[in-house]
Amino acid sequence: MSRKYKFHNPEGLYFVSFATVYWIDLFVRDSYSSIVIESLDYCRKNKGRNIFCWCIMPSHLHLIFSAQENNQEAILCRFKEYTSKKLQKEIKNNPQESRAQ
Repeated sequence: MSRKYKFHNPEGLYFVSFATVYWIDLFVRDSYSSIVIESLDYCRKNKGRNIFCWCIMPSHLHLIFSAQENNQEAILCRFKEYTSKKLQKEIKNNPQESRAQ
């Protein structure tokens, strides 16, 4: 099965879900969940994403959104890239993190 999202209706409303590698319970720490929330808020304010609802679970994220300029794939790609790099940096720099390798 393809991991690339397909957006057939440019004006459509989409449900997406992202999971951490090996379903590690990463978002049990507030600092990591905050990074996701800040990234979502940035996309909403600056990238033209309409966010209808989101839910952060311990190891994954659910999101229902649309894009004002019909660029769902680009926004989603940038969101995932930026957020994952920011999370990796935060994990690496957290002295209490047992998963920082």
